[in-house]
Amino acid sequence: MALEIKLGVSTWLWTSPFRTEEAAGLFRKVAQMGYDYIEIAVEDPGLIDVSVIKKEQKKNGLGVAVCGAFGSGRDLTSDHEKIQQDGLDYIRACLDICGELETGFFAGPMYSAVGKARMVPPAQRQTEWARAVTNLRIVCEEAQRRGLRIALEPLNRFESDLVNNVDDVLNLINAIDHPAAGICLDMFHMNIEEPDPEQAILRAGDKLLHMQVAENYRGIPGTGNASWEAYYRGLQQAGYTGGVSIESFTPENKELAGAVCIWRDLAPDQDTFGREGYRFLKNWSRSGTR
Repeated sequence: MALEIKLGVSTWLWTSPFRTEEAAGLFRKVAQMGYDYIEIAVEDPGLIDVSVIKKEQKKNGLGVAVCGAFGSGRDLTSDHEKIQQDGLDYIRACLDICGELETGFFAGPMYSAVGKARMVPPAQRQTEWARAVTNLRIVCEEAQRRGLRIALEPLNRFESDLVNNVDDVLNLINAIDHPAAGICLDMFHMNIEEPDPEQAILRAGDKLLHMQVAENYRGIPGTGNASWEAYYRGLQQAGYTGGVSIESFTPENKELAGAVCIWRDLAPDQDTFGREGYRFLKNWSRSGTR
């Protein structure tokens, strides 16, 4: 039985940061490749003109998802209240964009800063966890007022020391204790942290709002050693009907490439990545095989 899902691709595959003036060409390209939606990575909300996005979305018949970018200046677990506040202000701006675009949710590892991976005493870890819970409860209230949910994304151990797998994010959601809190799973991180991705998806269950995919090495789906059949089984058994989008990155942007440790081309070019990735996902979504 085929998965009842929509297929998408992240703007990060081609550009960083995404700017409104890129929407016309990028939306047209993504639609021509066959995707159902585009996932907009909002690094700077000030670069996004929602009216233009809506126009291009309608013109190209694409849905939209939105994820965030969380650097050290947007850390909800920071010792500095100003940095925590900046993180909350950024998330509010992204939620406003999501609300206007009617995306349903806002996704990302918004609990802490990406790359914050250290060995710290248990007391400090507990303090930072409590800050994440307190601030994300505020975020959930903001999301709910806009008719949205948040999709919290676990990151691998090299990118976060707070939330690394499905069990971690479920513990966080339970601590937040708010109906707006959900989960975004990223196959790349899962391939590092989850012994059994099928069971991890089943544990996420109906809290799973969004799924991001790429090969084990961030490359074109179907070209590596990821267990695609296990992911298919998990999504099917969980009754997942949301989106599955490719998230990888262009090495052309040196700042972003450094943040995600991409030092070489992962495809002949990014358009080839997008086209071949869609072809693989379309076949996979029908039968679960390569």
